[in-house]
Amino acid sequence: MSLSFKGHTVIVTGAGGGLGKAYSLLFASRGANVVVNDFNKDAAQKVVDEITAAGGKAVVNSSSVTDGAAVIKTALDAFGGVTILINNAGILRDKNFRNMTDQEWDQIYQVHLKGAFSCTHAVWPIFRKQKFGRIINTASAAGLYGNFGQANYSAAKMGLVGFTKTLAREGEKYNIHATAIAPMAASAMTETILPPELLANIKPEFVAPFILAVTHPDGARANGKLFELGAGFIAEIRWERSKGTVFKTDASFTPSAVKEKWSQVTDFSAPEYPQSVADFDAQGTLATAMKLPSNVQASSEVRFDGKTVIITGAGQGLGRAYAMMYARLGANVVINDVSEEGANAVVEEITKAGGKAAAAVGSVEDGEAIVKVALEKFGGVHILVANAGILRDKSFTAMTESEWDAVMAVHLRGTYKCVKAVWPIFLKQKYGRVVTTASQVGIYGNFGQANYSAAKAGIIGFTRALAIEGRKYNILANAIAPSAGTAMTMTIWPQEMVDAFKPDYIAPVVGYLTSEANEETSGALFEIMGGWAAQTRWQKAGGHGFPVNRQLTPEAIISKWDIITNFVDGRATYPTTTQDAFEQMASNFGHEDGAKSDSPYADPEDPELVVNAKKQVEPPLDFSYTERDVILYNLGIGATETELQWTFEGDDEFSVLPTFGVIPQFMASGGISLDWLPNYNPAKLLHGEQYLSIKAPIPTSGSFVNEARILEVLDKGKAAAVTSIVETKDKASGKVIFENQSTVFIRGAGGFGGKRNGKDRGAASAANSPPQRKPDAVVEEKTLPQQAALYRLSGDVNPLHIQPEFAAMGGFEKPILHGLCSFGIAGKHVLKTFGAFSDIKTRFAGVVYPGETLITEMWKEGDKVIFTTKVKERNSVVLAAAAATLIGASAKAKL
Repeated sequence: MSLSFKGHTVIVTGAGGGLGKAYSLLFASRGANVVVNDFNKDAAQKVVDEITAAGGKAVVNSSSVTDGAAVIKTALDAFGGVTILINNAGILRDKNFRNMTDQEWDQIYQVHLKGAFSCTHAVWPIFRKQKFGRIINTASAAGLYGNFGQANYSAAKMGLVGFTKTLAREGEKYNIHATAIAPMAASAMTETILPPELLANIKPEFVAPFILAVTHPDGARANGKLFELGAGFIAEIRWERSKGTVFKTDASFTPSAVKEKWSQVTDFSAPEYPQSVADFDAQGTLATAMKLPSNVQASSEVRFDGKTVIITGAGQGLGRAYAMMYARLGANVVINDVSEEGANAVVEEITKAGGKAAAAVGSVEDGEAIVKVALEKFGGVHILVANAGILRDKSFTAMTESEWDAVMAVHLRGTYKCVKAVWPIFLKQKYGRVVTTASQVGIYGNFGQANYSAAKAGIIGFTRALAIEGRKYNILANAIAPSAGTAMTMTIWPQEMVDAFKPDYIAPVVGYLTSEANEETSGALFEIMGGWAAQTRWQKAGGHGFPVNRQLTPEAIISKWDIITNFVDGRATYPTTTQDAFEQMASNFGHEDGAKSDSPYADPEDPELVVNAKKQVEPPLDFSYTERDVILYNLGIGATETELQWTFEGDDEFSVLPTFGVIPQFMASGGISLDWLPNYNPAKLLHGEQYLSIKAPIPTSGSFVNEARILEVLDKGKAAAVTSIVETKDKASGKVIFENQSTVFIRGAGGFGGKRNGKDRGAASAANSPPQRKPDAVVEEKTLPQQAALYRLSGDVNPLHIQPEFAAMGGFEKPILHGLCSFGIAGKHVLKTFGAFSDIKTRFAGVVYPGETLITEMWKEGDKVIFTTKVKERNSVVLAAAAATLIGASAKAKL
């Protein structure tokens, strides 16, 4: 039965494009009233116009998501109610942690986490009163696993997972369900970090049907659950906990004892799948711990001589226990607490026992001041234990904004500020250890603690991002979820538990994790209580991949729900990185159903996997552009303000530089599925050659459609060479304007028994060896330092060309210029020197750094111009085997 949303009102935040737009259109097509929220009012209005033109009902709301009351008011005013809230709004402020500003941290928190709180808090009483509501919170793989350059984003996105789990508990009795998703989909946001060949395979339309499937009253039950989805693949993900190990709770429970039994802590041979903080026999475990023989110590004692440790919130409780342990084992200890009396009392206690300690009184939001004490008193810092915390427990209905803000400020932002303050020191000395304090409430959610669970989960995501960025500098970061009797837990625990679960039983695990003895464990999460310690990690169901050549529907998803949520069929995985999460989605890129057409490029010598790959028909991709896009491209390949025929739309001879032909096809050629190759890894893909044929005059604005197929596949032994062909046609007339042939090399994907040599394809495969004489013409052009930043606006937004951290990951000392930009510059040199051409081909032989000088050497051979392009500063060839076919051998450009 088709799911109808008639009578429902849906609010979708961040709905001016991408996922939000896809959600809005699909809900409206199923009869829902839709509030299209977006900070960009014009973008939201376009979505509303599209809905109303199709006969649907929708209105615009352009309020910030941090003003949830204003967002909800629009729904009430326009439609008289609201039943579904999709918290989708998001921004990126990616930056490596060293360079991240407080503003960039705060902006991400405000939009993603505070915005979700604000909108949910405003709609909650309505949902409670009507005893129905559905909430979707948008997390991310970066939140679940951490990601380089996204510490702020990882924290906010993981915070939404903890928030969701508490909402699910509080809302259950009122038929309010909350679900978290970690989607991968093409959007204005992901275009800044994902390459085009991936974006083409992760359409928002593969995510939207899932949202309908879990928000309908008769839909799939997903309350409190978390799902990864994209590219037609969907799987539930849940926590898995090792059985762990139990230590004797006496003086022999030391970091050295933890070191001795560490492999037992991280042993998942007999895992558990807890659903709440109550799913653990705390009293029984403590009783067992007390009866054990003394703990065996590691042969080499774990000590901290010469190390300086900062502990926040150390005036009592856990922080005090940590401080006493570190001081006893030789460390200099900085005691931070907002209570001057509490901090000084611990310092006095340590110094009386012969240890070294200093107080740093103040809020953890002033991390710089805390670190300053360490530097002034002890000359350095090596370890940070971020422990400070407060409680402001309240049911979500009664929770105030100030209670939310206070918990976030101390736990999440305070942790960020303290880590931020020690990070440059750790980087410089190439050593550092960080332990952050999460909570079982952050892992599993808990009634009355929506603020606390969101903050504590956010700390987990933050810590995982730190672990990734710090690894190469020997900075290890881990999160713990401790349970102990403290001034904080005293407000919610019975006194007998407070007395039994001493903070001393947490400290040894913290000590081991922050010691030199720990050389490997980083980015991990540990639950610790009463002498017991265990690791907690993600387990992902085998999931289900839907055919990508068919429209995905909510009904199809519901029909496969038992598979999507099945953890026990032997297909479960244990992802630890965003790449792990992506690989399962990528494996679904080529999943098609039904008959596949024969390929016009079939070859009897092709092995079966190539035969099948050539049969795949990619869906046509539209491309529209204006005169503005033409000017932007022309500027991107070096046209100047004096060349008005290329930079001023009012010029009588305003025209498109011919290499613009590579732009409309870019997403189509990059979107061809290659995951059928053995050992395919998109990170090992190199753009090798490009051939462009110009079939008709190029309009200065237009609407095209691109049709892509695989033309040739060669087995190079240790690599594969795949050539795609894209025809770009005028959408109205069907006339072919461009033909592009793009060859990519995929390292490690060879050895499948394919052909070693391809067929002659004329100009596209000619060797184009330069004649043995001096060039007939040489053109020299210095690129701008901002050349890559300008060219990327024409569509290739791969961060390799703009972000130093991503360039470094690719092995480059700084961002490199786009190969197709160098191609365009060289094509401009041919045009200005010899005139118009009908086709142009090159092989990419080297890299160009923005600001370097390109020299194009040209030889005219009949109607062909053979050329080579070099970098002057390094005398390095960047374009080789290159040539252009002139239109009339004597043609000359009109300049």
